[in-house]
Amino acid sequence: MIFYDEDNLEIIEKDLRYLQLLSNQYPTISSASTEIINLQAILNLPKGTEHFISDIHGEYESFTHMLKNASGVIKRKIDDVFGNSLREKQKAALATLVYYPEQKLELIEQTEASAEDWYKITLYQLIELCKNICSKYTRSKVRKALPQDFAYIIEELLHEQEDGVDKHAYYNGIIKTIIDIDRAGEFIIAISKVIQNLVVDRLHIIGDIYDRGPGADIIMEALIKHHSVDIQWGNHDILWMGAAAGCEACICNVLRISLRYANLRTIEDGYGINLLPLATYAMEFYEKDECKGFKPRTLDKDISNNELNLLAKMHKAISIIQFKVEGSIIKKHPEFQMDDRMLLDKINIETGEINLYGKTYKLNDTTFPTIDWKNPYELTEGERDLINKLTRSFINSEKLQKHIKFLYSKGNMYLAYNSNLLYHGCIPLNENGSFKEVKIGNIKYSGKALLDRFDRVARDSFFFKNDMELKNYGMDMMWYLWCGPNSPVFGKSRMTTFERYFIDDKDTHYEEKNYYYKYRDNEKICKNILTEFNLDPDNSHIVNGHIPVKTKEGESPIKANGRLLVIDGGFCKAYQPQTGIAGYTLIYNSYGLLLTSHEPFAAIKDAVKNDRDILSSTIILEHVVTRKRVADTDKGLELKSQVKDLEKLLIAYRKGLIKEGYESKW
Repeated sequence: MIFYDEDNLEIIEKDLRYLQLLSNQYPTISSASTEIINLQAILNLPKGTEHFISDIHGEYESFTHMLKNASGVIKRKIDDVFGNSLREKQKAALATLVYYPEQKLELIEQTEASAEDWYKITLYQLIELCKNICSKYTRSKVRKALPQDFAYIIEELLHEQEDGVDKHAYYNGIIKTIIDIDRAGEFIIAISKVIQNLVVDRLHIIGDIYDRGPGADIIMEALIKHHSVDIQWGNHDILWMGAAAGCEACICNVLRISLRYANLRTIEDGYGINLLPLATYAMEFYEKDECKGFKPRTLDKDISNNELNLLAKMHKAISIIQFKVEGSIIKKHPEFQMDDRMLLDKINIETGEINLYGKTYKLNDTTFPTIDWKNPYELTEGERDLINKLTRSFINSEKLQKHIKFLYSKGNMYLAYNSNLLYHGCIPLNENGSFKEVKIGNIKYSGKALLDRFDRVARDSFFFKNDMELKNYGMDMMWYLWCGPNSPVFGKSRMTTFERYFIDDKDTHYEEKNYYYKYRDNEKICKNILTEFNLDPDNSHIVNGHIPVKTKEGESPIKANGRLLVIDGGFCKAYQPQTGIAGYTLIYNSYGLLLTSHEPFAAIKDAVKNDRDILSSTIILEHVVTRKRVADTDKGLELKSQVKDLEKLLIAYRKGLIKEGYESKW
């Protein structure tokens, strides 16, 4: 029942223009009342499941499987629905069918003696599983998730009542007809995809989709098709975003990393970027150079010696260009305070040594055919021509531009969502744990304001095509975000790329982390960060990626008494020897938070053939006594606000301030 008095009538009169617009959507007391009832019902539904994944680094097979099995959520649902009525082997086979229905059906047709019986049993199992998953959503939301071809049939089967004796034959008839008309396979594919879509309400990617692994473009295509996703940019994503905008330093780094890991599939096959000019240039200037320090990290790749040698020459060629281009940016921006990264002019080529921080080190490589030692940061004519060609390739790659636009549309530097603060790297801190002030332009920023400012600059670099001054500054800042000392997505004092290539002394390779990493196990500091981002410090969490958790050394992903959760556990194969696992993921459902650690994933082909899931271990971080509802979420706040507006509209109708059926002139 709605109560009103003179006070809220004044509020309604102030909001009359807005309410008149709202009346176009709900033109009668009946339609407004129906929507209030609908929204109140939604508020009482269980909170949707959120799935958090971080630091994917191009490992598309592991990511694809993790996305399809929802980090074990589907397997747990199968256990809930079927309990002991199915053997473990049968549950595993059903789970694989849900993950990979097309591939699994091909195998079933070859191995099942009685396909009709198998179809009948399987269809009933999938319908029961789908019923369970759909029970926390409105019929309207489920209906929108259904494939057009089978929408009516699936909806009928999902809402079958177990005690509905009169309709039992009706439902059996639907199942039999689906099999008889040879549509069972297509139906299984359709309902499996409904289960995959609805088992997770929202997917959060906590940065670093790109680099190292072979399929970042494949991952991006999967994310574009996902029904609900957000992305918090990682330093490697920022690098590709800068490259797509045309930042030469970012392009050089992208190519250098791809060559370092012998991963040219994404560059060439994924995005159609032509590397022939780089290969030709490298062979011309580094033909007799063995480039020993630039041999790619091939891991399990089968690459010939000739190809390895070519990749090493390309690797060295683009690295030297990178150091030159970066030096030019540092000269242009003294406010970056990165003079310590100007290293080419510190080389004594006659002695083969370099002077760093008051100490002299022997170089392990003194072959620099393209450097003019009187002006070491100047590009040669050939280097300038090459970088221009490469830049055009990045800017004109239609698929890359599409993927980067998606990163901007779904991405941010951070996200505060349902009492969780999501960001990839760090919040820059001082030695005493306070928020570090960073000067951008003439203004100092810290904490939330700093990340907001970097977010704005990142967008300028890509979208400000008619204001080249702002765009160029934005592109330089994208490079700074990649490797600058106060970058929240990098989080280190310096990136020692040159030292790792040219100096054997490992002391020079050290990259000092921001004080954030000293304090991220400090509950008080984490609560300060949560407060800075307008979250309740006692009931919220930070979800963090970027630095892999070294599980095999006893490091825990749970920090600051549970206030901070690190979910980078080594998705990338290159990190797995250090971490001992293949990644962490996080599930946040209506019952609480679950952290899952995963063993390395073999291959999709093996998973389909042998019903092999990723071996995972789950820790229950928080378990609530009272199940969380939509009303307890950020979406709930939006719905409550809509209810208030509709209640005002009802009052306006009943007091005659707006006539039913009113059509706004605006």
